[in-house]
Amino acid sequence: MSDWQRDDSGRARSSQDWPLSSTFLALIAAFLLCAVWMMYRPDHARVLVFPFVMIGFVIALCLHEFGHAIVAYHCGDRSVREKGYLTLDPLRYTDVQYSIIFPLLIMAIGGIGLPGGAVYINMMNLRRRVYGALVSAAGPLATALVLVALMAVLEFLPQFGSVPQPLYAALAFLALLEVTALLFNLLPCPGLDGWGIIEPFLPSSLRELGRRMAPLGPLVLVMALFLVPGLNTWFWQFVYGFCAGIGLDPKLAWLGYGMFQFWR
Repeated sequence: MSDWQRDDSGRARSSQDWPLSSTFLALIAAFLLCAVWMMYRPDHARVLVFPFVMIGFVIALCLHEFGHAIVAYHCGDRSVREKGYLTLDPLRYTDVQYSIIFPLLIMAIGGIGLPGGAVYINMMNLRRRVYGALVSAAGPLATALVLVALMAVLEFLPQFGSVPQPLYAALAFLALLEVTALLFNLLPCPGLDGWGIIEPFLPSSLRELGRRMAPLGPLVLVMALFLVPGLNTWFWQFVYGFCAGIGLDPKLAWLGYGMFQFWR
């Protein structure tokens, strides 16, 4: 079979344009290895929960950013293919400072998952203004699907036999991180997807203000969550209410958080 085929516009493209990243596949393998290891050696959980949760969170981040990219591609921005955003390669979505160090610090201190990745969409290529809202919504939708998958595993895993508490708690903490990442990212703050969803429908003056505030908006919001008691309380009440709605036990998740903090 030829390695070339025609896309909808009749233009030739390689069947290898969207190769699945070997790095992403390695992350999947490492995640499953940690899970199986904890299953059979729960006494090693102290050194396994941290990489298990971190790898799981990076996998979820890749799927979140892929959601943005695939919708942007179908809405007219074909540049995401050349940038490698359709390969699920974490190296295409991350940088050391904002995607690894800062989110890890916030995870360790406050147990909050931050959307640390980014894909750069050429908004001029989107055929309609409303497509910008669809692209922004696609990432949170992918995060929600990851959360659904984690909740399904937490629900059905015990039916296959006895599950060591460390593995169960680690999965619950990973699910809690996805809850916080989803709810945080949907806040209508410039620089977050919640703002991107409503931005196309705002007056031009507000859209311009949002573009100027986007680089610092998430950072200011994170600082406010830690330094403003009322805001912090409201956010966690919202998180716990959401957890109650989907059947996630916060106590189990915080047990996993304690094991995640292996340095304590």
